[in-house]
Amino acid sequence: MLLIGITGGIASGKSTVDGMLLELGAAPVIDADRTVHDLYRQDPAVRAAVLAAFGPVVLAVDGAIDRKALGVIVFGCPAALRRLEGIIHPAVRRTIREQLESLPDDAVAVVDAVKLLEGELGALADTVWWVTARPEQQLERLLGRGMEEVQARARLAAQPSLAEWRSRIDLLIDNSGRMEDTRRHVSLAYRNALAAHHPGSAGQ
Repeated sequence: MLLIGITGGIASGKSTVDGMLLELGAAPVIDADRTVHDLYRQDPAVRAAVLAAFGPVVLAVDGAIDRKALGVIVFGCPAALRRLEGIIHPAVRRTIREQLESLPDDAVAVVDAVKLLEGELGALADTVWWVTARPEQQLERLLGRGMEEVQARARLAAQPSLAEWRSRIDLLIDNSGRMEDTRRHVSLAYRNALAAHHPGSAGQ
């Protein structure tokens, strides 16, 4: 199996790159953030641990974990963020590993995670791509999603630093320009990854 790891800051365009990879034939794309959302809704142990750590204030009216309320608490408070990550990250990694183990040997899978390189998932990837965008673009995208500016800036400040992880990155995908440029870059990178992992398959 060829495993492509996608990482980078929030609102940098990782989901855009994911979509391009799907169009090129990669499947499945496993989104760690979506996995978190599913765990909050479906995993009683995760839900109980979050409630024990942060109290009923993080419950929505329907009894689900209110991610917005939780975000207000943890972003901007490093200790609270570490507490949440200690709960959710092991569950996310376990869930994603189980998904990967169920795939056929000839799969071309993608794992998209902001903190891909902070756990063992990054080591599983055959190639790691970091998606970048200008900070003002990231802020504009977050505001466009309805996030308040104070919260948006706090989330941006909590993101991993490219400089810290540069030695673990195989490829930078610049998503700050035209969409066609990003698409061309992703397409070339995908063909090269196939060629390196499955010689003779790049043209397929």
